[in-house]
Amino acid sequence: MTLQRHRFVGKNLFILVTVLLSLVFVYSAAACTRAVYVGEDDLVITGRSLDWPETMDSELWVFPRGMKRDGAAGPNSVKWTSRYGSLIVSLYDGGSIDGMNEKGLVMNGLYLVESDYGTPDDRQTITIMALGQYILDNFGSVNEAVEEMKSDSIRVIAPILPNGMGAQAHISLSDSTGDSAIFEYIDGELVINHSKEYRVMTNSPSYDQQLAIKKYWEGVDPLTFLPGSVRAADRFVRVSYLINNISKKPDKSIITSLPDGSFESQAVASVLSVMRSIGKPLTMTDPTKPNLSSSLWRTVWNHRDMVLFFDSATSPNTFWVSISKLDFSAGAEVKKLPMKGGEVYTGDVADKFEPAKPFEFTPADPN
Repeated sequence: MTLQRHRFVGKNLFILVTVLLSLVFVYSAAACTRAVYVGEDDLVITGRSLDWPETMDSELWVFPRGMKRDGAAGPNSVKWTSRYGSLIVSLYDGGSIDGMNEKGLVMNGLYLVESDYGTPDDRQTITIMALGQYILDNFGSVNEAVEEMKSDSIRVIAPILPNGMGAQAHISLSDSTGDSAIFEYIDGELVINHSKEYRVMTNSPSYDQQLAIKKYWEGVDPLTFLPGSVRAADRFVRVSYLINNISKKPDKSIITSLPDGSFESQAVASVLSVMRSIGKPLTMTDPTKPNLSSSLWRTVWNHRDMVLFFDSATSPNTFWVSISKLDFSAGAEVKKLPMKGGEVYTGDVADKFEPAKPFEFTPADPN
């Protein structure tokens, strides 16, 4: 069964209880945040932060069209050939956690402890480490992905990550029209939340409860008080306010201070400032919460102009990739931007990618 939610529904006791429980929700080991900005002149930008308790050895990869893929989930794994090329961010050399394909579709994978992928059945299988790449490889828009995925014809399986945590995730999609969708697996069923209004996603709880929390806080004056903890529920409320209140048109007081004086640069800087403001300091600890995550990196994807901005917590520079300069043609080399050895990049690094053997998706046991 697939559910597709288009609006906040219900003012009942269950929602009220959900909201109250959210106020005492425990800290999550992971604390990622994603937000979509829609400005003037069809400018759409998706920002995300990656918070994790240890390094994921993330690197940037260029994957061309025509790649043969396997779902890495046993003998019944789904197999496909990529229709679209993509620029992605890897995790643990075993999965795609963030990326944009050549059609401007952006995928962000965030941790969700409530994920439940169900029990074995007769469907074809795919590891969650490959699901985001499967979507980027096959679909050119949010709506196209929703229409194809809502059949729930592929069973998702989660492997164990190198740090012992399960690879439990929900996936957000956004495109150049400002459309947005969130894919979650709850109680063994795929739940799709699809609407241009669903611009913000954090971690727990499940997305219907995040919407209930946001509804609760709409009655509070945000200039007087906003929830301030690093809990996912609080971050959802703060980012929802911030992303919807940064300028949607050129601001002369800001643009004149930017190197190129453009609205695009203003918007990118604004989105990046939101993602930085919601992050947790590197090496942050708390004696009562031993598994707090730090914000390791942030991505800002400009859908209209096809540019990725990458901001690492361990690097003094934010660099970018002009996606139009990458070769996605069938038969082109797979390339990566080495980032594990403390490399420091600046400016446009589209020409710094090196030929590389593609990583294999971390396999998942189909049983």
